[in-house]
Amino acid sequence: MSLTSPNGAPVANPALYAQRRAHLAHLLGPKGIAIIPTAPEQQRNRDADFLYRHDSYFYYLSGFTEPKAFLVITGDGKTTLFCQPKDMEREIWDGYRLGPADAPARLGVDAAVSAAELDAKMPALLDGRDTVWYPFATHKGLEARIDGWLGQVRARVRYGTLCPQQQRDLCGLLDEMRLVKDAHEQDVMRRAGQISAGAHIRAMQLSARMLRAGEEVREYHLDAELLHEFRRHGSQFPAYGSIVAAGANACVLHYRADTAPVRDGELVLIDAGCELDGYASDITRTFPANGRFSGPQRTLYELVLASQYAAVAATRAGARFTDPHEASVKVLAQGMLDVGLLDSNKVGTLDDVIEKRAYFQFYMHRTGHWLGMDVHDCGAYTEPSEIGQTSVRQDALTGDTIVNRPARILQPGMVLTIEPGIYVRPDAGVPEAFHNIGIRIEDDAIVTAGGCELISRGVPVAVDEIEALMRG
Repeated sequence: MSLTSPNGAPVANPALYAQRRAHLAHLLGPKGIAIIPTAPEQQRNRDADFLYRHDSYFYYLSGFTEPKAFLVITGDGKTTLFCQPKDMEREIWDGYRLGPADAPARLGVDAAVSAAELDAKMPALLDGRDTVWYPFATHKGLEARIDGWLGQVRARVRYGTLCPQQQRDLCGLLDEMRLVKDAHEQDVMRRAGQISAGAHIRAMQLSARMLRAGEEVREYHLDAELLHEFRRHGSQFPAYGSIVAAGANACVLHYRADTAPVRDGELVLIDAGCELDGYASDITRTFPANGRFSGPQRTLYELVLASQYAAVAATRAGARFTDPHEASVKVLAQGMLDVGLLDSNKVGTLDDVIEKRAYFQFYMHRTGHWLGMDVHDCGAYTEPSEIGQTSVRQDALTGDTIVNRPARILQPGMVLTIEPGIYVRPDAGVPEAFHNIGIRIEDDAIVTAGGCELISRGVPVAVDEIEALMRG
């Protein structure tokens, strides 16, 4: 069944979401009940809200993007949607509402009720259930609201009501479901990666073209080019605030696009990705503003690229989540010794650098994270089947006691980023030629049986290819 929303945008097959709800219902147990709200609207200023974005858990189970909605799923597989009622006057101001009457046919839910009736209907839905599942610590006021509903059930125990005895965190079940992406999700993420790659290409070319023409270039010029390309191809939002960092700003990991000038001879780091139909992309490229790498820039860039190649080679089903990071660190640490960022007379051998984390001065983040509906997507980074296996170590930099647990074993369909970097702030003993150079290269990878599929390589990473692209 193929659906179309009132504004003409395609809507995913409701059977996809029904399958997810059925699987979750099985996990709840026959007398369990799950309560999943969507995200609230957020006021931006006096008379305007921020652009609305649904809750990821809610959308994963419903495909429904309207605010002020709840899903209730019971262990016997029944789903009730609470949504805004039809209101022609409000729809003139705020836009179309699906409404309870049309929701079952359009979304494949069993029943739909006005959200105004939620408080009245929930005690009866909770009666006779043994466990209430809901997302802990993600929706302000939800726990208190559920307590109120449960209180009404308890108040009628003399009349034969049965009140749930347990409350459990629904995030754990849904996180495991969302961690492995199905074919539909992978297809959407591939398209998101293609759109974002095209946006990076446009930003690279614009930078070189404006500088060649003698025009002033600012970070916001490149940010605007990214946003234009995202929307031009149907992306609903940026997946996160774009990082467009010129020169020394690239050494600030979470820098945001601002007004700083993009200067001839400096590098530009862009970390940006679109969100498409609820799924994020996440790409970072670092390029010379004028289209030509200097010697020191090329040296460090090719080191980061070699470390990414090593991480990509380590990403495959059966490997650990930490394997790409360890492969990347090994290449980066050796490179820091080779180019003089680290002095072997002070820090020792490669093994010493890794053990003592001496590389941390120039590389201080992990090499990747889960990617999906959220740019830092849900899912445990430890292996559930080995959760009881622990070891203890002292952190070489902080002295803190760290409890190690086995890292997650990668499975086909998991999606993660691979993003090594080097960030060189001026400091005593650091070669001046490398000062204020920040480089990160990031791609999105779908884990496969024999390796991984990079879905963001529509924008090049090799030095010669970047320079050729920017000459165009």
